[in-house]
Amino acid sequence: MYFLVSSVLHEQTSVLFPNRWLTCRSLPPGTLERIADTVTDRFRLPWLRGAVKVDISLLPPIILLPVFLHIAALHLLLALVILISLPVLVLWYYYLTHRKKGQTLFFLSLGLFSLGYMYYVFLQEVVPRGHVSTSQVILLTCGLILMLVALSQAKRDPGYLPCQTSSDKALCQGGNVNNNNISNRNDLESSNGLYRAAVPDIAMNSYPEGYANVLEAGTGGITEDWCTKCHLVRPARAGHCRICGRCVKRLDHHCVWINSCVGEQNHQAFILALSLFLLTSVYGISLTLDTICRGKATIKALFYCPGVYGDYSSALSFTCVWYCTIVTSGMGYILLIQLLNISYNVTEREARIALKENTGRRLLCGMVVDTGQYHRGILHNWIQFLTLRSSDLQRSTEDIV
Repeated sequence: MYFLVSSVLHEQTSVLFPNRWLTCRSLPPGTLERIADTVTDRFRLPWLRGAVKVDISLLPPIILLPVFLHIAALHLLLALVILISLPVLVLWYYYLTHRKKGQTLFFLSLGLFSLGYMYYVFLQEVVPRGHVSTSQVILLTCGLILMLVALSQAKRDPGYLPCQTSSDKALCQGGNVNNNNISNRNDLESSNGLYRAAVPDIAMNSYPEGYANVLEAGTGGITEDWCTKCHLVRPARAGHCRICGRCVKRLDHHCVWINSCVGEQNHQAFILALSLFLLTSVYGISLTLDTICRGKATIKALFYCPGVYGDYSSALSFTCVWYCTIVTSGMGYILLIQLLNISYNVTEREARIALKENTGRRLLCGMVVDTGQYHRGILHNWIQFLTLRSSDLQRSTEDIV
């Protein structure tokens, strides 16, 4: 693996860099990106049946997170620098990948490995001190397992709108299509009740993000949402994810932490996973602080724990507590926004569109955007959210009948 990556780097840089350095000229735009893409594509691990391709974005969290946390445990100043730098680096990488509109396993790897490593530190450094009972360890473990089960459910199909033919699958990935092929497939009805319809070239070319609202000559003059990427008519509240390249029913947003969209079929599991994570994380933080800062309240111990850096084991545990606190605060904010959106029956996608078109109003200090389109009262909104999958199953049964 090392020689393969080294040969790739030598191949890419042996011609470009020496000449550029000697002439003091800058590299052409996109050169570093092409080198990174080539290394990523050719990165392999030796295996019994041949080399296996590995997504290189999985490796930085696994390698760097333990190193950074152990360095931070050496001194308070190092802990401050690293704990401030880590969120900044994660946000920078998020905006970098978001600008490229590409999928990455970095955030999913970071989240899962953080859970596993924090649990390992808890078992190795906190439990042996004897202040945590067996029942507390079992309760924390059960919370972690339940959260992982909910996360696996959230990783499933978010509600992708189906492609009927092999050519349609290429369309769903954003591929180009001949207009004659579109017209030949007009007026076809799919198994889930969606209709395709002919759309003028002007309407298709004037919406770069892949969707357009087009008035169809259907029964009652219903406004139908035509996706110029997937080339199908979407039901109400569906949207096209530019990262996944698919249309999703009741699209909320694309979550980098699960590397998937959050839509009609996995939104409930997503909320459940977030809730279980927050409860489990807060419980683990309180158990750890009660152990390494004896006799102090949890909140006070988080900010004032004298002598904690006198012992490396306590310093590592305290550093991990602060790392968990930062992550938990971020996830707690995401959960709060999600709960407010559910209460007002609005998705993240609808909120962004409403703000862009100036058709919504900000409420609760700007934390939620009320579009006024689907809001029917908090109780009715929550009932509708909790019955999302049952209503989808009922519609699928009606289509079969």
